[in-house]
Amino acid sequence: MDARAEQIYNPYRVFTRAQWAKLRDDTPMTLDAEEIAALRSMYDRLDLKEVEEIYLPLSRLLSIYVAATQQLYFSQRRFLGIVDRKMPYIIGVAGSVAVGKSTTARVLQALLARWSPRPKVDLITTDGFLYSNAVLERQALMQKKGFPESYDLPRLLSFLSDIKAGRRRVRAPIYSHLTYDIVPNEYVTVDRPDILIVEGVNVLQTGRLPRDGKAVPVVSDFFDFSVYIDADEPVLREWYVQRFLALRDTAFHDPRSYFHRYAPLSDEEATATALAIWERTNLANLEDNILPTRPRATLIMKKGADHVVETVALRRL
Repeated sequence: MDARAEQIYNPYRVFTRAQWAKLRDDTPMTLDAEEIAALRSMYDRLDLKEVEEIYLPLSRLLSIYVAATQQLYFSQRRFLGIVDRKMPYIIGVAGSVAVGKSTTARVLQALLARWSPRPKVDLITTDGFLYSNAVLERQALMQKKGFPESYDLPRLLSFLSDIKAGRRRVRAPIYSHLTYDIVPNEYVTVDRPDILIVEGVNVLQTGRLPRDGKAVPVVSDFFDFSVYIDADEPVLREWYVQRFLALRDTAFHDPRSYFHRYAPLSDEEATATALAIWERTNLANLEDNILPTRPRATLIMKKGADHVVETVALRRL
């Protein structure tokens, strides 16, 4: 398919950064510079301009989507003649390791929570639904941590189903990036939010189609809107190495850290180690599982090497 035909049949409208920034309109800035700095991961880039030009237009768009979905929900209830509980609006945030998903999810949570009349906005990551290291070791999956098969998918689907049904006090497991494992017997409780943001590398993953036509639920079945954060692979690789080096100088020095053994490495040794991990695990996961899900997102934000969003693609209605 030539470039012209590809554009004609493109299911997305693609906006340059300047075009997207104009869509903010009169959406108010509700975060100050200190709050923005607190939301940023130490190895990511986020400033007032990025929030104004990228995230405020997205906040405005989401307000339109949420309002329209709520209206449809209430109309359906009237049509069916049923009385039902509140249905949370669920937003998925996907993308590669090191692309900045956590920063994006936190910024969205902060902006959406300040809409009038102050909706309840919760955030969870799918890291908590990884199998424990003991299980991964037993199943020979430690080298594939973050791949679809390393997650307790039935538990994650049960959690999302309960949230979507409006059930009270639904628990999600907690993951520690320090120990690189599930925290035993500790949970975060999600209690009927208005909006839930679900962040994770594989949240847009599909399942293999069954030959018998039976339903095969996937995580994204529960999403009302999804964001994929994109960047070219060489850029992602460089960000991953930079993050690894930053952690070597900070968190890895904690004796409790799973990666404590990497703390004494020189710059050259740490870089070589990070590149080996990237090639063995993160690149394979990106190519086989994460990147193929990009066309399933409602909105795709493409970043350049400086972490700044360069283009935004919005799926056509």
